[in-house]
Amino acid sequence: MSKYILKRILGTIPMLLIVSIISFGIIKLAPGDPVMAYATPQMHKEDLDNLRTELGLDKPIYVQYGAWLSKTIKGDLGYSTVDFRPVKDKVTERIGNTLLLMGISIMVALIFGIIFGLLSGYYENKWIDKIVSVVSYIGISIPSFWFAMMLIVVFSVKLNILPSIGMHSIGKNSLFDVLIHTIMPAMVLSFQDFAVISRYIRSNIIDEKYEDYVRTARGKGLSEKVVFGKHILKNSLLPVITILGMSLPGLISGAFITETIFGWPGMGRLGIQAIFGFDYPVIMAITLMSSLFLIVGNLISDILYGMVDPRIKVVS
Repeated sequence: MSKYILKRILGTIPMLLIVSIISFGIIKLAPGDPVMAYATPQMHKEDLDNLRTELGLDKPIYVQYGAWLSKTIKGDLGYSTVDFRPVKDKVTERIGNTLLLMGISIMVALIFGIIFGLLSGYYENKWIDKIVSVVSYIGISIPSFWFAMMLIVVFSVKLNILPSIGMHSIGKNSLFDVLIHTIMPAMVLSFQDFAVISRYIRSNIIDEKYEDYVRTARGKGLSEKVVFGKHILKNSLLPVITILGMSLPGLISGAFITETIFGWPGMGRLGIQAIFGFDYPVIMAITLMSSLFLIVGNLISDILYGMVDPRIKVVS
């Protein structure tokens, strides 16, 4: 197992390198000139050229990438081209907020997805199964931005019971206040994952119910609760580990939209601001961090699956 983990960790290096090359190339090919963000009516063409030279934007793209990569390897993510603050500081300020939101969203999706997936599979074709199925189809189908706006309209505008923006209320800095602000963003991020997890578990429960080993257990006189708890439930929950690893891309991409709509001060909102401000160093830093989250999440998922299911042998 240790050799496998080390091999996977070393494998992240070329993956991150490829991601950085592609991201850097796409950013440079995107329309727009970041120098124009500093342009004023009083500036002349010579001033803009001097600024472009100062920022290193007049050099070939491979030279710019090489300079960025050499600094990044040393832990220097550069400076923001918008406010000239260290990119490391800007990302550090926001990463904790994003991890908090993502962590709560994963827990909500996991808890409710498992509970309702089990109920839906156990009571197949009953009224609770039909209700959970309809809710799951809705969760899979609706766009996250539309769902976010509907929550704001209902709970903030109409009912006025939940805050619509930010992470703190003015003059408040308590944990309860943060949790209140987290409710709607977490609902948006977790809804689709809840739908996928519940449907997946329902399908596994139904498949396992008709397996030969379940018939054998019932034939031995075991009660339905024992058969369900010791046999069906255990085998049905194993794929959830894989689903969690697969859900990370959706959580990270969804955070960009959700954090922007709710004004959540996380990396997603910072990324959107950086894109509109042509802040290349910040965009590259967030891209690398997001890619690292995905790689680490999938690694943890694979390791846990191998530890939980003895039938899975990790090839080193």
